Amino acid sequence: MSVRKVTSLGEAPDSGLTAPNAYRAAVIGTGFMGRVHSHAVRAAGGEVVGVTGSSPDKAERFRIDNNVARVHADALELIHSDDVDVVHVCTPNHLHAPLSLAALAAGKHVVCEKPLATDADTARHLVRTAKEAERVAVVPFAYRFHPMAREARARVATGSIGRVSLAHGGYLQDWLLYPEEDNWRVDPDLGGPTRAFGDIGSHWCDMLEFVTGDRITSVSAQTSRVNDTRDGRPVTTEDLVALQFATAGGVIGGAVISQVSPGRKNRLVLEVSGTEGSLLFDQERPETLWAGSRGRTGVITRDDPELSPDAARLATTPVGHPQGYQDCFNALVSDTGAAIAGRIPEGLPVFADGLRAAVLAEAVLTSADERRWVDVPEVDGG
Repeated sequence: MSVRKVTSLGEAPDSGLTAPNAYRAAVIGTGFMGRVHSHAVRAAGGEVVGVTGSSPDKAERFRIDNNVARVHADALELIHSDDVDVVHVCTPNHLHAPLSLAALAAGKHVVCEKPLATDADTARHLVRTAKEAERVAVVPFAYRFHPMAREARARVATGSIGRVSLAHGGYLQDWLLYPEEDNWRVDPDLGGPTRAFGDIGSHWCDMLEFVTGDRITSVSAQTSRVNDTRDGRPVTTEDLVALQFATAGGVIGGAVISQVSPGRKNRLVLEVSGTEGSLLFDQERPETLWAGSRGRTGVITRDDPELSPDAARLATTPVGHPQGYQDCFNALVSDTGAAIAGRIPEGLPVFADGLRAAVLAEAVLTSADERRWVDVPEVDGG
């Protein structure tokens, strides 16, 4: 793939880009995710050269608070700016595809928040377009960048827990517990036809497939709503998902996805069991990985001298200084810069992974609507 070469900071060999800030980013969207992306760009040694948002006032406040060079009233104007190398799309879901397509057409690399698109056909088009444009195109499945998630992946790959037979867990939140709590994600015109699964279930499935190196091939799902109205409006998207699945490698399992579980803030849990042992990763306790066998149980920490090289690469602070969500995004943007520079970082989630999530989401909704098992098609590059 022919791409413009950049480095995370300082030099920009054979690139024509301007040092010291060779990763020159545009951020579209001024909400929480826009702030996370902006911080990650700076942490990786880059610069956010411009921002645009849903209103000039929001964009100007964001510019001041996040040390951004300038505000643009028009997203397309910002995308086409000569000093932009990478476009970070942090908008409501319905804008992900058109803005990403515009960025690719302008010759920019793209980091697009998930879902990549609100339907699988559009996601396929985005994958093809990024490949034809020879651009780096990333979807932030950022939980992959927890060091102990990487350690789980490495231990499964080396066969330390034997042949995997069972995987289970879930992703639980409570931020939409009450009917007066509303958000653009609830509106299918803005967020897409699936909410709980599309928003957080997609993260759980990505983690399962990433850690195991296996693919879900069939699903049986139920969906439910606790609140049929929000702020007085009828709701059609789901609050809850209960999912069973089978994989190409013969694993069976299940997951529970909820945005209405009181007291649960961001609990992504994955347990993988094999013929020789089990591993459990809990995103709310990301400093450790539980490991068990018939003979013993124990906890693996980030300072384990036998940590896998990829996990150790991502362990950037001494144990006792916790790493968390923002650190994952920092690592993701750093690896995006490495990919733009022509290297191939381990585990960087790309548009094909976003397509994979869209295909899974459609299978889950079909299964729930038709009350049957549904086969999940494979995707190119996924």
